[in-house]
Amino acid sequence: MASFGDFNRVNTNVTALSAQLSLNKINSELGDSRLKLSTGKRINSAEDNSAGYAIATKLNSRVKGLEQALQNVSDAKSVLDIIEGGYTSIMDNLIEMKRLSLQAANDTLGTSERTLIAQQIHGLGSDINDIANSTGLNGVALNPTNETTLSFQVGEDTFSTKTITLRKVDVSGLFDWRDNNDSNLAGTANHIETAINHSEPAISDINDENDDRGEFRYLVHGGTHVIADAGDFKIFSGFINTAVETLNGYLNEVGINQRSLSSKEENLTQAITANSAAHGRIMDTDFAKEQSNSVRLQILQQSATAALSQANMGPQAVLGFLGQ
Repeated sequence: MASFGDFNRVNTNVTALSAQLSLNKINSELGDSRLKLSTGKRINSAEDNSAGYAIATKLNSRVKGLEQALQNVSDAKSVLDIIEGGYTSIMDNLIEMKRLSLQAANDTLGTSERTLIAQQIHGLGSDINDIANSTGLNGVALNPTNETTLSFQVGEDTFSTKTITLRKVDVSGLFDWRDNNDSNLAGTANHIETAINHSEPAISDINDENDDRGEFRYLVHGGTHVIADAGDFKIFSGFINTAVETLNGYLNEVGINQRSLSSKEENLTQAITANSAAHGRIMDTDFAKEQSNSVRLQILQQSATAALSQANMGPQAVLGFLGQ
């Protein structure tokens, strides 16, 4: 505390120095307070709180990783939605093919009517191939040349992945369940070998040499073809049933993966919320508290400035006295 004599010293104005020191400290604290108010952050550098800054940086890194994982999950769900849409369209075509094959299996129809139905079946098969080969997203094809496994990064850790398998769903893929050695339709009148095998699906084997409508044909032993009869269409409907069951299995896999991704999406959202809240508790400024502190510092700044001015008046008074 300054004594009475300190006010009369000219070379060393202790009171003014003390007031200046106090004012500098207040100005520094006021600057920090204004920085916190302007940035909204309680900790703006490691100097403010090294431990808190390190923890907050780690939390922020995790939040960014979780946010990207959440975006990856959303992208994966988009891929699955496209796959589901493609599978559903193919299923609609298979169901219509089955209806037509059962219609052709009825003996109330003749060769001409069955030929028209065969042409419709052929068109549906072509549609299936078009859907399978044209559907995709960002280079991910619905109908890969070979069975393909897609891996999606759905977490911040490298091991947090989700795999999805894509299979061939064009005509050759869906009807390729039969072995070449098991392609003989036993029980048919001509021991017909169906063209639904590895190399020549029946629905693509249409002969339009005799008329413009085409004929649904089966390959007979010896290399000749015959027009399919009611029994052949009945057998073909059984092949379609198998194709429907196969595609149903694929759709079930898609649904399971969609549900899994939705659950992962919910977990990631909760994790992002929790980590962001923890980061905020460490870093964010309490505006009410900091505003009150800023006002307090401004008052102290004004008081310190006045005190410094008054302290500087002491030596001036002594000089004035000496001048008289």
